[in-house]
Amino acid sequence: MSTSTSSSPHFPSPHGDSTAAPRTPGSGQSQPEAEAGQEVRQPPKDQRALVLGGGGSTGNAWLIGVIAGLFDAGLDVTTADLTVGTSAGSTAAAQLAGTTPIELFNAIIEAPPQPAGRAGSGQVAPGTGPVVSHMERTGNIMKAASDMADMRRRLGAAAIDMAEAMEGPSTRWRATVATRLPCAEWPERAIRLTAVNARTGDPMVFDRNSGVDLVDAVAASCANGFAYSIGTNYYIDGGYRANAENADLAAGYGRVLVLAPFGGRTRTPVEWGMHLFGQVDTLRSNGSLVETVFPHSDSEHMFGVNAMDLSLRPAAARAGFQLGNVLAGRLADFWGKRDTSV
Repeated sequence: MSTSTSSSPHFPSPHGDSTAAPRTPGSGQSQPEAEAGQEVRQPPKDQRALVLGGGGSTGNAWLIGVIAGLFDAGLDVTTADLTVGTSAGSTAAAQLAGTTPIELFNAIIEAPPQPAGRAGSGQVAPGTGPVVSHMERTGNIMKAASDMADMRRRLGAAAIDMAEAMEGPSTRWRATVATRLPCAEWPERAIRLTAVNARTGDPMVFDRNSGVDLVDAVAASCANGFAYSIGTNYYIDGGYRANAENADLAAGYGRVLVLAPFGGRTRTPVEWGMHLFGQVDTLRSNGSLVETVFPHSDSEHMFGVNAMDLSLRPAAARAGFQLGNVLAGRLADFWGKRDTSV
């Protein structure tokens, strides 16, 4: 089955199956361990994983739109056994844990109109200026890196320097993130939110057992400018862990649905092997059924350098909703229904 609506300009489509009241941050909290030190439990193969990729403010709106469109057409993917969230996807994952996709969608559509080009406060690259300048700055750091680990360390060091040159950025960012979440508590259903330890460059995954509040985990996953502090540690955006989706965290799940606002594109060199399609191939080779959903080509202009334009959020949400409505029938058989009679 093909549900693809667009493909990455940098990588081929994988075998044609793709679619496409706040307190001080981290006070009194234990610190999570690096991802490499975590025990990996292989889930039953009949379980389902929902992967929500990063994509800025418009990407968040598109993710909510797709899920609301699926829901409106009778397919509820919020019942996934695991939800993986990266950056804007981590915000969406936490939002969906606290209210329905339709309520979130309506909130975006009914929000007061915003001037074109206005960026959200701290959503991506807080304190770094225009998105283009931020992309140039981080792009230069990436070019100087020898591999993914080196890139993460370099980006982390630069982000820590930025944070230390500012006054209370993490406290303000936490307050902003808190206003976006319907519930500040981790849900019972499994959620994994990605980040990177800015001091060591280690990839990180937060969950309800990490000893970190949900608000802090989301704030860390979205820290694409200055480094966000939790206790004595600093963190940067989860998109630097591997890519904007981090679909590899769904390993072992029988069915994996990936919603990718950036369409699987990556800014890292191909030879580093950190693109979405390589992760999808690995998941499939290990027995998972995988479907990816990308924005339609007609709406791609709302992402990338325009990802922080708040005026585009309603349009991005509507585009996602329409796509979700269209894909619901084809994805229903793939997603399946759990037998609750046992």
